[in-house]
Amino acid sequence: MTEQSSSGKRVFPPLYVPTGDVDTDRLAFFHVLQRLKTQKRTGWINRNIPNPESIADHMYRMAILAMCTSDASLDIPKCVLMCVVHDLAEAQVGDITPSEGISKEEKRRLESEAMHNFVHDMLHGSEAALRIEALWREYEEQQTKEARFVKDLDRLEMALQAREYEKEYSSASWLGR
Repeated sequence: MTEQSSSGKRVFPPLYVPTGDVDTDRLAFFHVLQRLKTQKRTGWINRNIPNPESIADHMYRMAILAMCTSDASLDIPKCVLMCVVHDLAEAQVGDITPSEGISKEEKRRLESEAMHNFVHDMLHGSEAALRIEALWREYEEQQTKEARFVKDLDRLEMALQAREYEKEYSSASWLGR
């Protein structure tokens, strides 16, 4: 879980140090994933939403949105899996938003380190780990129609959530209007 320093800057937890025992390291990965369920999406916290969605909530709805597409030109199962892994690094680094002053390059570096730690130190480069890594990289590189579709779903899900918060709180003042 990320924390704030006394200067207000985000402090990132250390990366997992592998034990060398495949089962122990894999179990540690599954425990780290729990953070996705408990870490709230930072953008909503910054807008004073009392009980904002978690990162996992966001990823889950994106996966359902992908399942519901009627675009037959897309590899839908791949899109669903990409939705599930696209924010996986946030289990380690949290939901970094532009307002925090962390550059895009630094964010990429932090997320890449987290994914490397997951794939190689915790999951020992297993077939499943390499599949997760490939899907995450494809999303990050935005070179395929599936990756671009999932990026669009990321934006759509955020817009849907914003509308729901707007209705729930009966005021657009939290949106800065």
